[in-house]
Amino acid sequence: MVTINNSYLALKNYTAEEILALSRAEKDPRKRIRLLAVSLFLEGHNRTEVTKRLKVARASVNAWVSKYLTYGLKGLDAKRNKGRDSYLTTKQKQQLIEYIEAQSMRASGGRLTGDAILKYIQLHFNVDYHPNAIYKLLDTLNFSWITSRSMHPKQSAEAQMAFKKVPTGNDP
Repeated sequence: MVTINNSYLALKNYTAEEILALSRAEKDPRKRIRLLAVSLFLEGHNRTEVTKRLKVARASVNAWVSKYLTYGLKGLDAKRNKGRDSYLTTKQKQQLIEYIEAQSMRASGGRLTGDAILKYIQLHFNVDYHPNAIYKLLDTLNFSWITSRSMHPKQSAEAQMAFKKVPTGNDP
């Protein structure tokens, strides 16, 4: 197994055998195929042969080899997809966080549902979310839908203390 310091990766010109060894140790299957393509290219196969052998698009092989030749092994790393921009601005998200926290601290128990949050967003921000997307939004705001109710409306500290003092028969 080949282990190489990451800062060293971009500086070294690898042989086909070294890249092949790196591909065998690679856990990510997409990166593994990129490493195999570069390894085959460095062995002397042209890009068309690499394409046929790995059953991938010629444009992909061209891109992988070009990135390797320009950036080294760092060029073969997967780029993190940014994804779609949020429908809510940072200020709106902060307002939503404050609303959720205020609702969860209410004396009546603060029970919030995804539907209630969806309606709040529609009413205050004029933004439509799919009901399933509300829970993803809550996750990005570090909320969990199972913890939206902070206390039971009929909770009594005195009743809890009295219950704790009842002997159960298992007491020492």
